[in-house]
Amino acid sequence: MLEGVLIAESLRVGSQLAGIPLQVTKLSRIEVTSAADDQPRLWTLLDFTAHDAEAQQLADQLASCLSTGTWYTDFHTSTDTFVIFANKVFRYPRGQAEGRQEAQAYGRSIEIPEQQRDWRD
Repeated sequence: MLEGVLIAESLRVGSQLAGIPLQVTKLSRIEVTSAADDQPRLWTLLDFTAHDAEAQQLADQLASCLSTGTWYTDFHTSTDTFVIFANKVFRYPRGQAEGRQEAQAYGRSIEIPEQQRDWRD
């Protein structure tokens, strides 16, 4: 099973994620002290799981659903890490430093605060 976290506020208004069964395993609301200028201080986090076979399709759909600006989401399977930005997907073997650095560099280029580029591999 793949596992990830989605910030509800990161979704583009009018977007839909459909056709991929997701199981929400935890729903929480947090206050963020490192919010970027285009992000609200309060976030709704959806921890989710899905079947590994759905990973690439889920990543592609999320890339089309995320708002542009300083947002991303991530998930991982037993073998791969996916880091998804608006219209861009990074996929690399879990633990691979080069893949992680490439995704973090892209996040930096779109001004995602350093403290937020903390996904798990």
